[in-house]
Amino acid sequence: QVQLVESGGGLVQAGGSLRLSCAASGRTVSSDAMGWFRQPPGKEREFVAACRWSGGSTVYADSVKGRFTISRDNAKNTAYLQMNSLKPEDTAVYYCASGSGSIYDRSGKSYNHWGQGTQVTVSS
Repeated sequence: QVQLVESGGGLVQAGGSLRLSCAASGRTVSSDAMGWFRQPPGKEREFVAACRWSGGSTVYADSVKGRFTISRDNAKNTAYLQMNSLKPEDTAVYYCASGSGSIYDRSGKSYNHWGQGTQVTVSS
């Protein structure tokens, strides 16, 4: 079983930056996908970014491309989401997830381990 714990959320002004962390414990598999998703207030969950724990290709939602960067530190079993040039529309609860599916799965259905989420609020 894999446990995921997000941290690093908070309140930031538009144009600012935050770095989210996702600490994994338990039996992680290097070939597993690691994704970040978010749920804005009153909206459905949406895909943000994904990569594999082992590295390689990364995938981003068009809305964050060029502003957000996904990365991971395998020695620390931790994944990160560096968020720059934040906009009010980035306000959401951010979740990290891990699973054996494709990094191109934007629905989240192939991810079977999820964190509890961390709130990111961007003020205008």
